[in-house]
Amino acid sequence: MSDSNKQKQAIGLSYDGLNAPQVIAKGFDELAEEIIEVAKAHGVMVHEDPMLSDSLARLNVGEEIPRELYVLIAELIAFSYLLDGRFPDSWY
Repeated sequence: MSDSNKQKQAIGLSYDGLNAPQVIAKGFDELAEEIIEVAKAHGVMVHEDPMLSDSLARLNVGEEIPRELYVLIAELIAFSYLLDGRFPDSWY
């Protein structure tokens, strides 16, 4: 499938600070667009990475991310917190 024909996908993750992040939303094409719009409307940062979304798209809603993605997802969460002006208490 060429890039122009590739299905758009969106996978939403939730992280409670204790357990592994888990998939809370997943959609393709028009539903993917809606997921992205709703996320942005609620101030959720959106990261576009086709390889990562391909890996996450294999998971079901409610499923935790695999260990192989822990570091990558942790880096994205940390970066999004910094962009949002949130820092660990120990940084003050």
